[in-house]
Amino acid sequence: MTKIVPFYRQSLVALGLALALAGCQPDATESAASQQPQAVAVDAVAIQYHSVELTTRLPGRTSAYRVAEVRPQVAGIITKRLFVEGSTVKKGEVLYQIDPATYEATLDSAKASLASAQATLEKAKLQADRYQELVKSRAISEQDYEDSRATYREALAAVMSAEASVKSAQINLDYTQIKAPISGRIGKSSVTEGALVTANQTDYLATIQQLDPLYVDLSQSSSELLKLRKQAANSEQKLSGIKLSLDDGTKIEQEATLQFADVTVNENTGTVNLRALLPNPDQMLLPGLYVRADVPTEYREQALLVPLTAVTRDSQGQAHIMVINAENKVEDRIIVTNRIIGSQWLVDSGLKVGEKVVVSGLQKIRTGSLVTANMTETAQGQ
Repeated sequence: MTKIVPFYRQSLVALGLALALAGCQPDATESAASQQPQAVAVDAVAIQYHSVELTTRLPGRTSAYRVAEVRPQVAGIITKRLFVEGSTVKKGEVLYQIDPATYEATLDSAKASLASAQATLEKAKLQADRYQELVKSRAISEQDYEDSRATYREALAAVMSAEASVKSAQINLDYTQIKAPISGRIGKSSVTEGALVTANQTDYLATIQQLDPLYVDLSQSSSELLKLRKQAANSEQKLSGIKLSLDDGTKIEQEATLQFADVTVNENTGTVNLRALLPNPDQMLLPGLYVRADVPTEYREQALLVPLTAVTRDSQGQAHIMVINAENKVEDRIIVTNRIIGSQWLVDSGLKVGEKVVVSGLQKIRTGSLVTANMTETAQGQ
């Protein structure tokens, strides 16, 4: 018994060591496998060229295409107002009637003077013709004939003067009907029936504004204006119209067309005044509205766009993206961004066409990480 027990104990110890070694073998294998890098699944896009139009947002005000202040051209008492305030009037439509009685009398007097002058002219002409025959037979002197010719010319001048007086009287009579100089929307009247008005008075009777189209007055920096002119001069690249929105963000369906730019730069602000023409067929827009205008300033045929989700910024404000190289590893890249277009950044430098940029899963990777890219389509520039 004393010899068997030690051998038994030795067998148990050996068996335990063998089991321990066998149990440690799989752990070593797993440790070696864990040291190999694992590819991280991310979403990426391939950078492509896009044609984009760059715009600058400018504040502006609408103004009437035409404004006419209605004033009388003769003096008198207003007897009628022939329009509804706030309505649309046509060019030549009668707006006010001035008492025409005195002007009708003046016209009748001028016509009577004309008739008298015509009668005198006829008598002078007959005498001049008769004297022309008599002077040939020496029945009268040359002096008498010349006097008759002078009388005839004086009568002719008197007729012309009388005709001018009739025309002037007729014009003044016509002016007793105050007519609309342009077509448009008329405002409130500053006078009523019974009011006395005078010729060329400073106070206007009413104002007419043409609301279709409207002007949009803008201010743009001189540097951006030079870009705009350069693009407009390029016949192969057309810039779209100016898109407008109201102060509350409501989009205006019609697009404005640039009419002219001022020839002088404001020395204090460095801006140039622009004027655009905006169709207003339903006349819903009124003069004086504040609007925001997206004015095209540049056209890029080969622009590089990268989704907003792909860009991060460091503490200094520099833009960073993660680019997948040929070994499917990511590299941190600094890029220079210009502006946001839709849901993408316009990139000025730091990126090339065809490169793959990570757009999602950035929190799972860092520089040098091995990735498996799920390629998605790049959104078109807006």
